[in-house]
Amino acid sequence: MGFLSVLSFAHKQIEGRLQPGDIAIDATVGTGADTVILAKLAGLRGHIYGFDIQERALELAKERFSREPADSLAPVSLFLASHDLMMDYVPSEAEGCIGAVMFNLGYLPSQEADKNIITETSSTLRALQAALSLLRPKGIITIVLYPGHTGGDAEAAAVTAWASGLPQELCQTVMYRQLQRSDSPYVIAIEKKR
Repeated sequence: MGFLSVLSFAHKQIEGRLQPGDIAIDATVGTGADTVILAKLAGLRGHIYGFDIQERALELAKERFSREPADSLAPVSLFLASHDLMMDYVPSEAEGCIGAVMFNLGYLPSQEADKNIITETSSTLRALQAALSLLRPKGIITIVLYPGHTGGDAEAAAVTAWASGLPQELCQTVMYRQLQRSDSPYVIAIEKKR
């Protein structure tokens, strides 16, 4: 058995912490793969909030949901909005109660997608700060980073620096990365302590 892919590693971290009935956020919906994972784990009593700036991403996610048994998924609210606006869309009573927030940065992984539309460092950092404030104790944020594309290297460096600077008394941060390739995708996972 080999190492897990970065996406599988991120999913494993979520699986160990998100419980039925929990609320979670997919900060970068893309094709909806992470959204479906979150909806399955949270179950019918949970709720998932998803954000993307591209209408096509939300369409692809809805297509993916339509292939899943509806009686096994949490209700999902999708928003055509930047992830840094999540505090404006997630109900205030959910603040401090979110079990997981997933970020899969870069560009929409679809054949027809415009690869010039990418996540931006400034909005990603604001979104991460918002996600941390929404998270409950023992909740988790996973961030999949892609330094191998234009703009991805700067975003990955900024996110890594931000995560490295988080106070240890607030959260625990780990990285999962192939060390022989500096441009390989990697995951940062953040578990909130209090």
